[in-house]
Amino acid sequence: MAALLLLLFSVGALFLSSNAQEAYDNLPETYRKGVDLALEKLKAHDGIHHHFLFLRSIIKSEIEPGFDVTYIYHNFYLKATRCQKGTVDATSCQFRNDRPLIDCAVCYKMFGGGIEQEPKPYVHCAHKPALTEDMKTVRVDHCNAMSYSSGAPTLLLSRGTK
Repeated sequence: MAALLLLLFSVGALFLSSNAQEAYDNLPETYRKGVDLALEKLKAHDGIHHHFLFLRSIIKSEIEPGFDVTYIYHNFYLKATRCQKGTVDATSCQFRNDRPLIDCAVCYKMFGGGIEQEPKPYVHCAHKPALTEDMKTVRVDHCNAMSYSSGAPTLLLSRGTK
């Protein structure tokens, strides 16, 4: 009986860890780059001691003004795992249920499949219980301003010569 329970627990743990990676793998590449950006910022934070993985998207939005440019806004949850910060192979990391989720919002400009450095990509992450409505509003306002203030000329404004 104990061996059967151990087997079921092991299969369940493997299933949960593969689901975590599967959620990330199912994201389009443009959104995965933003999740990676948020995870990099999180790893650099001294107060974070655990490895985090993408859990699920809350809001995904993109604006394509043309010329291979896309503005991305992505709000998502990250969840702590039992692995230590800095873990390279996270395939065996299991989610912890004793830590709050981290709510992240990122927005950035993509050109030719890569994140542009101008305007500077915006990353804001906060533990879910500490996230306020004002913080959410500031996130959205910042990202909306970024996507409409690129200042790039368009072909419609160009004057031809005859």
